[in-house]
Amino acid sequence: MSAAAGLDRLVGDPRWCLHPVVVMGWCISRLRRLAEHWAGDRPWALRLGGGVITAVLVGGSSGAGWLLEQWALGRALPDARPAALFLLWIALASALAGRSLEQAVRGVLRALADLAAARTALSWIVGRDTTELNQAEIVRAAAETASENAVDGLFAPLFWMLVGAGLWSAGLSSAPGPLALAWGFKAASTLDSMLGYRQGRLLWLGTAGARLDDLLVWLPCRLVALSLPLAAGAGPDGWLRGLAAALRDGAPDPSPNAGVSQAAYAHAADVQLGGLNRYGDQLKAKPLLAAGSPLPNPAAVERMLRLSLRLELLWLLAGLAVGIAIGAGGSAQ
Repeated sequence: MSAAAGLDRLVGDPRWCLHPVVVMGWCISRLRRLAEHWAGDRPWALRLGGGVITAVLVGGSSGAGWLLEQWALGRALPDARPAALFLLWIALASALAGRSLEQAVRGVLRALADLAAARTALSWIVGRDTTELNQAEIVRAAAETASENAVDGLFAPLFWMLVGAGLWSAGLSSAPGPLALAWGFKAASTLDSMLGYRQGRLLWLGTAGARLDDLLVWLPCRLVALSLPLAAGAGPDGWLRGLAAALRDGAPDPSPNAGVSQAAYAHAADVQLGGLNRYGDQLKAKPLLAAGSPLPNPAAVERMLRLSLRLELLWLLAGLAVGIAIGAGGSAQ
């Protein structure tokens, strides 16, 4: 896991390299057309079609990861195992988005002197309308995407990788391992990104993928809220206070996870997030997070990015310790 995380931080997602999420998106687009052609406007048929798309994509992505894992373990084409290990390393790194998130957010901050350029850079990474945002609103949006996507793009897939590695440490090498679970999560996350909108046919077609993504992010999100105060330098008592504050402030958000993840970072970085956002022709009032704290500035956004890096290192160390303990327990038996 550490090697994969290191590769992600070193090279990110090179544009010249085909990314697994791009393949997942291609599959979703084609499966969606087939499902809508069959289901028409019938809600029950669209829900069924969305469930089939979810099962096919998540199952297929997990299965592809499992096959590569078994190859890397020497259970198929043992003479080519070094190549399989190399591919497994790259594939694991592709499931993490630590560097790409940093690059995207810092691109917005670097462009702040030119509002038009900053709005354009921001529009690539947020769903809200950016055309009329002032500098303070652009910075707040960058802070909110840095906090929400840290969970969706980094810590949730890392959590499922660590779960898979734990299964292997326990001697269950035939079970889905780190790549199978990480790619399964990425499939659910991509489904939510492409189909998880509450409008038109997607109100029914995207339900299964969105619900699965919410479920798979739920625990990692709360573990981030629990452990982020440690990365910020808080003592043991601060862990539970940080978690309680994140759960309290994030509860009004319609998403079971987005508000909690943003609130965790808001309290850890001591900034106020939330407020009015425009989506198309609609204004939506998001709950205030860490209300009364200073509004975010570029330095606060950089602080959030550093917190994510520290927390990633802490998770990797904790995962290594748990893996060693599991392995030692298995050997003792």
